[in-house]
Amino acid sequence: MKIKTRKFGEIEIEEENIITMPEGLPGFPGFDRFVVIQPQETAPFCWFQSLEEPNLNLVIMSPFYFMPEYDPELDILIGMRNWHGAEKEDFQVYVVVNILGEGGGKQITANLMGPIVINMLKKEAVQFVFSNSVYSHHHDVLQSLDKIKNMQ
Repeated sequence: MKIKTRKFGEIEIEEENIITMPEGLPGFPGFDRFVVIQPQETAPFCWFQSLEEPNLNLVIMSPFYFMPEYDPELDILIGMRNWHGAEKEDFQVYVVVNILGEGGGKQITANLMGPIVINMLKKEAVQFVFSNSVYSHHHDVLQSLDKIKNMQ
């Protein structure tokens, strides 16, 4: 299947990679079909691309890349979404990333309070905002990477 994207132009995707968001993406009503685009040259950054709107794509990444101890409380989400029978390894967790500035002044922040959780068995996703979270919606990714580097 071919889709149009702002970032990559027209691309071919496999239908089995289509993810539905039954409640849509918060702030973007009416868009409920997405695909994760993972170009090798931009790793660890990926794109959460709408199939309905070429201009709707979010930069995302795995939070475990810069915060291995991240715990998005999947058990709560599994119960709320009635995703029983799925194991933790059946899920992919991404966080929305903002990249500001360039070069040495670059700042990268991640929304750890509202991860996008994909049930790979059902090909269904939700952006779940954890209330009373210990995590920030504006977490400094580069600072976390520096801490990891200094611990090695």
